Amino acid sequence: MNVTKKAGRPKKFDRDEALLKAIGVFWKQGYEGASMKLLTDGMGINSPSLYAAFGDKHALYLEAIDRYAQNDACAPLVALETEPDIKKAVRAFFEAAIDYSTHHESGAKGCFLASCVATSAGHIEGTAELLRDAIEATDTGIAARFDIEKARGTLPPDFPSSDQAKLLFDLRQGLVFRARAGFGEDALRADIGKAVNAVLAPAIAQT
Repeated sequence: MNVTKKAGRPKKFDRDEALLKAIGVFWKQGYEGASMKLLTDGMGINSPSLYAAFGDKHALYLEAIDRYAQNDACAPLVALETEPDIKKAVRAFFEAAIDYSTHHESGAKGCFLASCVATSAGHIEGTAELLRDAIEATDTGIAARFDIEKARGTLPPDFPSSDQAKLLFDLRQGLVFRARAGFGEDALRADIGKAVNAVLAPAIAQT
């Protein structure tokens, strides 16, 4: 009696987990340096599974950017929005940015958007638009928190919410850039007080 072996079905995998691992590969290697072998090895899947689930490398990269922008990148915003005291909230924003820049589970340092995506925005189709959307969404979220505090009376009515939101974002990027360069967590945290005062300077000047 002949027994014919059936072809095994492809192993199922956690799509979101694989995407998170892809972010780690792109983050460390950059778009050009992230070969298909590095991606499949890092994601723990084979090439057919990658193509079936995500399309090609370019499509995977764009989805990785969107995934990061919608989740990891909002950690500082969550900290800003959940701390009731505005000065502590701004400090928590910086602390969250430093934390994910120095302790990310992928082992990468800095910020994926700043250290990888920004360098590819000029020549990888679709990245500039996603990067701009992420920045504008962050600016809007920060400004909204300042506007809430203006309505509560904890910030003066003429506090320039949009301008200070952009400053807060830019100061954060400076911290994550330093983290990428290898500056230690203690050194980064030492400058938080100055950054908080710079962001809230228009309010401090009136007290």
